[in-house]
Amino acid sequence: MSFLEYNLKTVPTGFRKVFYLNWPVVLLMTAVAMVGFLMLYSVAGGTFEPWAGRQMRVFVLGLALMFAIAFVPIWFWRNMAGVAYLLSMALLLAVEFVGDTNMGAQRWIDLGFIQFQPSEMMKFSLVMMLASYYDWLDPKRLSHPLWVILPVLLIAAPTVLVLAQPNLGTSLMLVMGGAAVMFAAGVSLWYFAAVTALAVGTVVAVFLTRGTPWQLLRDYQHVRIDTFLDPTADPLGAGYNIIQAQIALGSGGWGGKGFMQGTQSRLNFLPEKHTDFIFTTVAEEFGFIGALSLLALYGAILAFLVAAALQNKDRFSALLILGVAANLFFYIAVNLSMVMGLAPVVGVPLPLLSYGGSAMLVLMAGFGLVHSAHVHRPR
Repeated sequence: MSFLEYNLKTVPTGFRKVFYLNWPVVLLMTAVAMVGFLMLYSVAGGTFEPWAGRQMRVFVLGLALMFAIAFVPIWFWRNMAGVAYLLSMALLLAVEFVGDTNMGAQRWIDLGFIQFQPSEMMKFSLVMMLASYYDWLDPKRLSHPLWVILPVLLIAAPTVLVLAQPNLGTSLMLVMGGAAVMFAAGVSLWYFAAVTALAVGTVVAVFLTRGTPWQLLRDYQHVRIDTFLDPTADPLGAGYNIIQAQIALGSGGWGGKGFMQGTQSRLNFLPEKHTDFIFTTVAEEFGFIGALSLLALYGAILAFLVAAALQNKDRFSALLILGVAANLFFYIAVNLSMVMGLAPVVGVPLPLLSYGGSAMLVLMAGFGLVHSAHVHRPR
């Protein structure tokens, strides 16, 4: 027993948990959030309202929520996985009947003090459910078709509901996040090969059915694909966002124009500058060095999460941490690909940076689950 472990034994159990938190992750995510506060302050013209001040208050509330979840034993969250999944499904169904519509999409439930997006909650409820399922399942049955069908259905059910809102970006995130947990659990690679072939066939079908009564995507989603393939075809319309984003990314150079000196965001050339395209403001004001530093912070968070999962001897905890890490990685990768023109614009926010109350709270709750798994890991 080390000197530190011996001294921790003398600390009351409740306070001891504070020392067992994954503090590098706490500090790194706080650093990323602070960058987000600065960017929201900048794009608002040097004021805390309407975005930066509210985001800071939500972050503080999220920290409290994260610590509260972290101090609850991990076995409790394992037992609550099914409840969380069913509650998320119920809220997704409720969106269909009482959800608020904004910009043609019905995705939110108005709680008075915040507009809550149930699809955000489903991201981590699905990870919890799948981690609990594979913790229960005999490893010998992992790749048996009968035992693969259930997790596929668990992924497909919320994906269909989210796709109907419509929310293509989050539905793709649900599929990729669920697939990541299945992969980490050890499901045969042949299933993933089959799904990849199906995905390629679906992409072909999307293009072949366009303009027919049974087309797979809506017209605005086809416009997004056209814009991705050639944004200059409609520079003042559908291609405007991505063109302005690329101008902002390139104009920052190596060192950037300086804090609050970004012309694309300050002069409102860049739409959605406080949400999906906030990374372009970082690149414009702090340049390549600033953008790379932000990516390094994200990379460090992911590295600590993967290390925590590999060190955890509890199967549920390890899969849960890897699932949260996969969700975080996919959101970062898709958002950056989107704003750089490497992927179609699908409305995926940048975690901890993009403005959004419910997205921030749910993400902090997800980190709380990670810390619970870390605090209560077998020692």
